[in-house]
Amino acid sequence: MKKKVLALVLSAVMAVGMLGGCGNAGSSAQSYKVGICQLVQHEALDAATNGFKTALTEKLGDKVTFDEQNASGDSATCATIANQFVSSNVDLILANATAPLQASAAATNQIPILGTSITDYATALQIDNWTGTTGVNISGTSDLAPLEEQAQLLKELFPEAKTVGMIYCSAEANSVYQIQVMEEALKKLGYTCQEYAFADSNDIASVCTNAVANVDVIYIPTDNAAAAATEVINNVCEPAKIPVVAGEEGICAGCGVATLSISYYDLGYQTGLMAYEVLANGADVSSMEIRYAPNVTKKYVPSRCEALNIQIPEGYEAIAE
Repeated sequence: MKKKVLALVLSAVMAVGMLGGCGNAGSSAQSYKVGICQLVQHEALDAATNGFKTALTEKLGDKVTFDEQNASGDSATCATIANQFVSSNVDLILANATAPLQASAAATNQIPILGTSITDYATALQIDNWTGTTGVNISGTSDLAPLEEQAQLLKELFPEAKTVGMIYCSAEANSVYQIQVMEEALKKLGYTCQEYAFADSNDIASVCTNAVANVDVIYIPTDNAAAAATEVINNVCEPAKIPVVAGEEGICAGCGVATLSISYYDLGYQTGLMAYEVLANGADVSSMEIRYAPNVTKKYVPSRCEALNIQIPEGYEAIAE
């Protein structure tokens, strides 16, 4: 009889232990630490980070914590941050912009990495024969707006213009990619394109000054260095009465007249949902297809358009000033 009682007690203890073990393995009891490396502080990247954190917090509540770091535009700092995340054994890395993605990829091939605000993953990661997935520990979302449609927007607003100046940071691989694609699209529409590249923020004012003396309109892609220096750009372009068409809303608000833009908050939010799939549901990040913003919107800045006598057609949404 005593043996039977002892056996029953041991069975009960083992059952409780097994239930406890299952609970720790499941998402209901698991806690997660996510490292966020953002290249620089500006409106678009801030919105993507906020969207990411909102989505993941909605899904996981207080089971997720964030180690949020800003590299202040420096690639070497991105590498330091990424290595810190690896040392602290985070469960997932969010790389917000291309330099953080490249630094994170160099730091680990084990920890899942999700990118956001990345224009082209094949370019950023030097992947040939692109299929839509990376095949490694990386996936994420792309901020690539349809560049040919951006070219059509420029044509719609400035049909009489002859020369388009392309201002971008030569150190940003995704900006170089956008400029190449955009130039081809604009040339097909009959424009002459001139490139005005700057190496860092110290060159922006002089590059813009050179550009406004030689072009009719300026195009700026989704460029992080430009986004962080819109006041400098505007201080050159506005007095010269040279309009700027921008690749995204934040740059447009700072120095532009119009844009065909995505919502970076929505993009970050979608990345947060991907993170939930990886962390809580065990999704294989290497086989997750890169996702894109579902919608693009034509937007304009009323005060600058009025100052330059630019007539905005129907279908554009005003950017709040």
